[in-house]
Amino acid sequence: MEVISSLMSSFLLKFIHKDFHEIYSRMSVFDRMLLLIVHAVDKMVPWHKLPVFLGLAYLGLRRHLHQEYNLINVGQTPVGTRFNPADYPYRTADGKFNDPFNEGVGSESSFIGRNCPPVDQKIKIGLVAPKEVANECPLSSFRFFKTKEVPTGFFEIKTGSLNSRTPWWDSSAIYGSNSKAMARVRTYKDGKLKISEETGLLLQDQDGLAISGDIRNSWVGVSALQALFIKEHNAVCDVLKKEYDDLEDEDLYRHARLVTSAVIAKIHTIDWTVELLKTDTLLAGMRTNWYGILGKKFKDSFGHVGSSILGGIVGMKKPQNHGVPYSITEEFTSVYRMHSLLPDQLELRDIDVVPGTKKSLPLIEEVSFGKLLGPKGEQTMSHIGFTKLMVSMGHQASGALELMNYPVWIRDLVPHDPNGYDRPDHIDLAALEIYRDRERNVARYNEFRRSMFMIPIKKWEDLTDDKEAIEALEDVYGGNVEELDLLVGLMAEKKIKGFAISETAFNVFLLMATRRLEADRFFTSDFNEMTYTKKGLEWVNTTESLKDVFDRHYPEMTDRWMNSESAFSVWDSPPVAKNPIPLYLRVPPS
Repeated sequence: MEVISSLMSSFLLKFIHKDFHEIYSRMSVFDRMLLLIVHAVDKMVPWHKLPVFLGLAYLGLRRHLHQEYNLINVGQTPVGTRFNPADYPYRTADGKFNDPFNEGVGSESSFIGRNCPPVDQKIKIGLVAPKEVANECPLSSFRFFKTKEVPTGFFEIKTGSLNSRTPWWDSSAIYGSNSKAMARVRTYKDGKLKISEETGLLLQDQDGLAISGDIRNSWVGVSALQALFIKEHNAVCDVLKKEYDDLEDEDLYRHARLVTSAVIAKIHTIDWTVELLKTDTLLAGMRTNWYGILGKKFKDSFGHVGSSILGGIVGMKKPQNHGVPYSITEEFTSVYRMHSLLPDQLELRDIDVVPGTKKSLPLIEEVSFGKLLGPKGEQTMSHIGFTKLMVSMGHQASGALELMNYPVWIRDLVPHDPNGYDRPDHIDLAALEIYRDRERNVARYNEFRRSMFMIPIKKWEDLTDDKEAIEALEDVYGGNVEELDLLVGLMAEKKIKGFAISETAFNVFLLMATRRLEADRFFTSDFNEMTYTKKGLEWVNTTESLKDVFDRHYPEMTDRWMNSESAFSVWDSPPVAKNPIPLYLRVPPS
């Protein structure tokens, strides 16, 4: 029997890329078959050109492989003790007491995990601008803090980095990641958070710093969304207090945080991500993550039924971590480096005129980003006002995630310390992002792809058709594609039609976007009326988009100035045309 198995394995290896032979040899028979299927699709027909239901099947198989082989624990396990979840039916200030088997998982100062094995790059950390272009760099040199390496006490990965925020999808950017930060934002009256009732903007302390959960390295776009969801939190408090008059301040705060965090997670899943990856397959995939293939109407009527495929991840009977304690990972951080989406200026629109065709508005002023950052940005926003700022951002397209499109202003930036105060030295964030990946031993582009079961490139033409980009890559890296930095590769990579990000980055999203839901008991076993209250769960279930949140708090905004279907589209773009073909039966256009 062993001889037959060996012969079969040797035969099948001929169909597997040589770089995957080692991992293939360690797989179960079932996983080997899945890898063969995924690998065959990758080589023969791109998955995104398959009919939607087949594309989803492919992504399901690929995600399974990543869940089995791309979740790597950093640090000893367990670091905490088992507890009774019934004692903590709420999100704690520091993220503890979520994972029933380990109280410390997902907390502030827990270890950042990994999706790929670390690759030692200590000898290649230095970043030096070539003499030919050094005079074109905004900063010839700059000082910055190195990442603190912390011993893990683990025999495989000996050092790691710590989370400075809670890595759960718990809206710590609004509520803070510890008791001190939480106390700073709470009113301690009726469960509410601090907000200017007059302007709808964040309040500021005596030093001019915004009062919100996390204000480091912020700008007006983040502040505006923080203010919007503080209003959302406070509105939930009002509804719950009216419905349940026995709830005290602490009860109202805890329930409202659960509801608001779930609303944000839902918007991110079925609204923002769908716009970022604008294809029918991902529209179906993200809605399946939340509702399952049975769909929203079925789930609203009968609740969660069956597996995560049928009923969705949200509402599963128990959280699932695939044997690895939950954390955000170094690689997820790396593929989320999306600063090229930011423009060089904010284009302010005139909201005092009658909107034109498709609710378009005239440009009245371009505001440099230097006026939109930190405390100075809070002052600028107070002059502009929430509505004008949000409408202006809605009508301005974001930048493209591609090479040579990094905002100029972000290459001469004043960073903040953990409390939101300016540090003394400017930084070049473009250079620093490359440095951070190297410093934290994140694999270079080709090795990263191998770790994610993706065929590596052999030449620059495999990466991009852009001749200018190929010349630049040749100048920087010569002919050695193995030296290509991850971020550079992600920006240079040819994009799937409809995708704002690269396929390489997407495969990490495929794994981690699901994990952020399925590992969290407040999205699985405790996503119920007992934990959220009946009214709170109804609030989450009836919110489908960011537009719904705008409609609750600024109903005139979407009615007058938004022509698009989603608030994450450019607002004067046309709504998506209705397609009579059922979503799962659609075929992508060739």
